[in-house]
Amino acid sequence: MGLDDAPSQSETQPLLSSEAPSQPFVGTSASDGAALHRNYDGQGPTCLLARHGEAYDNIPQHKRQLGFFSTVFLIFNKIIGTGIYATPSIILRASGSVGVTLLIWVLGSTLAAVGTAVYIELGTGLPRSGGDKNYLEFMYRRPKYLVTCMYSIYAFLVGSAGANALVFGEYSLHALALTPSGFNTLVAAVLVLTFCVVMHGCFLKWGIRLQNALGLFKLVVLSSVAVSGVFCLAGVPGFSVRPEYEVPRNFEWKNMWNGSGTGANAFVMALYNVLWSFNGYANANSSLSEIKDPVRTLKRAAPTAMIFVTFVYMFVNIAYFAVVSKTDILESKRIVAALFFRNLFGPTTERALSGFIALSVLGNLLSGQFAQARSRLVIQELGREGILPKASFFSSNKPFNAPLAALVTQFIVSCAIMLGPPAGDAYLFMVSLSSYSTSLVFTFVSLGLLLLYTPAYSVWDWDPPYRSPRVVTLIFFLSNVFLVVVPLIPPTTRVYERLPYWLHPVASLSVSLVGLAYWYIWSVVLPRKYDYKLERVWVMQDDGVSRFAFRKVSKDISSDQEDS
Repeated sequence: MGLDDAPSQSETQPLLSSEAPSQPFVGTSASDGAALHRNYDGQGPTCLLARHGEAYDNIPQHKRQLGFFSTVFLIFNKIIGTGIYATPSIILRASGSVGVTLLIWVLGSTLAAVGTAVYIELGTGLPRSGGDKNYLEFMYRRPKYLVTCMYSIYAFLVGSAGANALVFGEYSLHALALTPSGFNTLVAAVLVLTFCVVMHGCFLKWGIRLQNALGLFKLVVLSSVAVSGVFCLAGVPGFSVRPEYEVPRNFEWKNMWNGSGTGANAFVMALYNVLWSFNGYANANSSLSEIKDPVRTLKRAAPTAMIFVTFVYMFVNIAYFAVVSKTDILESKRIVAALFFRNLFGPTTERALSGFIALSVLGNLLSGQFAQARSRLVIQELGREGILPKASFFSSNKPFNAPLAALVTQFIVSCAIMLGPPAGDAYLFMVSLSSYSTSLVFTFVSLGLLLLYTPAYSVWDWDPPYRSPRVVTLIFFLSNVFLVVVPLIPPTTRVYERLPYWLHPVASLSVSLVGLAYWYIWSVVLPRKYDYKLERVWVMQDDGVSRFAFRKVSKDISSDQEDS
């Protein structure tokens, strides 16, 4: 049957049958395929390319387990993790004053809203698990497979859960009345990462239920912080700072702006930490193949989650400054939330609430591991595409109908990154490295999206069901260019205790060379040396999931086929 005679696809009918094809066939991927069209009717010569909704991706219907509620909490859990608990002291130190800190949070939430609009457009245009990998492949098609290999390295940096796991360790030890040290914090971090691997790698449905429950629990905890802080600010009886602790004067005008003017580099460092706190608004894009009715769900779930997050963040920050003095926040390192409850309700409550915060961080880790194993780390998607060695191993959901191999790989990477930097700089370096790498990827994604609307790219016929305003995409692009360039400027204040200020941008830029080297050897040197070319074919696995695989085809055979 030719393309002209292909039947139309319904909204729920998969592109391929659940039976494995007897012969592999040459297919398309995001790098050489077509996007979803808002007015596509499933007929005509582009029927196999311009798929829509659940039919866009060949995933069996029973594997789509995420509805609207689960998708909202997939985003909510990923965004609200350690940032709102661990970064306030870092942001305040970098910005210099309470007033500038709040302005940076407003700016960060605005940039996050802009990014959300951009990623809704991208996700509805290419509704398949893979996230940035799919978008970059679609936008930058030459040299072939180069962007996939280079992005995979950045995905390892962006997807590391090491920083969040360390914060879980500190809060859980604090809840147990143990003094956090470098060693016991690291042990707790490794244990919680192991738990996440077991839950999502062996008990997938229970892992999803647990992360949804912890998402709801997290909303309750943060709402209690916000309400308590507002009550304290309003002078409600029972919500005043206990007499044994310093009463804050953070909202008195002369104190509010005291210390401002720490320099552009420090300002960007503060903004990085705010954006780190919002990291995750594109989380659902990484798992679209597992979402029911992905186009409609993403358009509703992403804005809903972001509205909740923004309100929670702003009121929680106000609550911190209403209850904890500037001096205590600066000295708190990553346990400012614990000091908040201590100042209002005493040290016993401080430890209890530290346990609650550790549980909310666990929700973030579960949500992040769920999406990252599928795409943010692109481990499973790279396996399905055949870029990684042993592709069937990495892409398979055996034996528990979950990406166990990808989760274990991610676990190893996260542990390795935790052990690298010095103890005093480890958290800030991991946050900065991840944020810088994210900004670098966002720069190329937003530039590519702008190019799709130019005449030179019109042949690709980009017309997704949702379009973000062009000016929003431009703002997103320019803001990320700013975040990529400024960290290379020498700061007026010290960024790290022992590391040089330029380490995280230089490290992020340098690792792309690894991807470049892998691509050159795999797709240029070896084919040239052994006289073959790589051909991508689409195969069906035993678990019903399709993937692309590469086969080596002799150039002589390939030439004969083209002549015939």
